[in-house]
Amino acid sequence: MNAMQTREERTKLIPQRQKAIPSGGEVLKFVEAYLDDDKAENIVVIDLEGKTEIADYLVVATGTSQRHVGAMTDHIQRNLKSEGVKGIAIEGAPQCDWVLIDAGDVIIHLFRPEVRNFYNLEKIWTAPAAPTAEPASAAPA
Repeated sequence: MNAMQTREERTKLIPQRQKAIPSGGEVLKFVEAYLDDDKAENIVVIDLEGKTEIADYLVVATGTSQRHVGAMTDHIQRNLKSEGVKGIAIEGAPQCDWVLIDAGDVIIHLFRPEVRNFYNLEKIWTAPAAPTAEPASAAPA
């Protein structure tokens, strides 16, 4: 080994341990803990399994102001990245009235109180499924 090698060159030779990508249930636990730490209000978790293929869980929470929603968004994004969650997408962060964070199997909606009351997402996702109508059978002619 060359004595002139830099520390960076030497550490490249050591295999780095890769962090396992967390499952949807693990991500949900992280998100719930982050929201609790950030004093989010009225946290609701909706299990989407069997209702849609877009995600396993939907989390809806309220922040007290635009600044609060923005801070929660930033904390969730940074913390999930540090846990190994990849491909996090965020919509609505500039205004912070309603922020959507797509963390793969978990979708998080952060609202200001008035906006949450207006859209009422929980009602949409927790409403009972409408019964499917049986197709009318045609009588043979």
